[in-house]
Amino acid sequence: MGVALLAVAAFALSYDALRQMAAASHIYWLLTCAFPLVIDGFIAIGIGALLVLRTAPLRPRLYVSGLVGIATATSIWANVLHAIRLNQQSSPGGLALGDITVGIISAIAPLALAGAVHLYLIVQRHSSHTEPDDEGRHNPEATTPEGGAAPATTQPASGNDVAEEATEQVAPPKKRPAKRHDERSLATYEQVVEIGRTAPLGRDGHVSRRNIEKAINAKGLRPGRRERLEEVKELLQAELNEARLDSAA
Repeated sequence: MGVALLAVAAFALSYDALRQMAAASHIYWLLTCAFPLVIDGFIAIGIGALLVLRTAPLRPRLYVSGLVGIATATSIWANVLHAIRLNQQSSPGGLALGDITVGIISAIAPLALAGAVHLYLIVQRHSSHTEPDDEGRHNPEATTPEGGAAPATTQPASGNDVAEEATEQVAPPKKRPAKRHDERSLATYEQVVEIGRTAPLGRDGHVSRRNIEKAINAKGLRPGRRERLEEVKELLQAELNEARLDSAA
């Protein structure tokens, strides 16, 4: 706040001198108020641009620095010339100062303006960078036991807990249960034929492979491959056809 007030006071002092210099330069009286804003305002904006371009290449920084230097020198020259000319025209009496002293005193205002703007921008930049650290440092949840709440501590996990967690995280996929091995004996060809003769017939009085297979399973045997059952079926169907022909004759 103090830096801002200093900048405002310095601008007011320089403003008065520059406005009178503009009037002495025969600038229209309504526009004399804008002359100080152009010079001192350019100084403030240029200093801000220098801080923004602090990481830019050298050429643009030199260009902005040159413009700021010219504006500052112009403001100082105008303030000094204004003070010296008024000092030369003043009537003797009271406290009298030399032209050099008056010029030096008048140069303080534009220099203070440039320095105050520079300081203000530096303070603002530093505050914006340190605020997150201060918030983290004064976080009530992270205070020490003396200040109130104690910081949360995590107990180290035991070896068994770590092993269990690792096992749960890297558990192998469950395997499908293996098919149960059929412990029944495989029926021989002769057994398939014999059991097939006792199996019930299928649709339209024909031998049914499915019925033969069911009959073999009922005996506690394994029927075997499908091709063998088909062969037995054809054999039994041929016997059945022959028996029917004999009975018909």
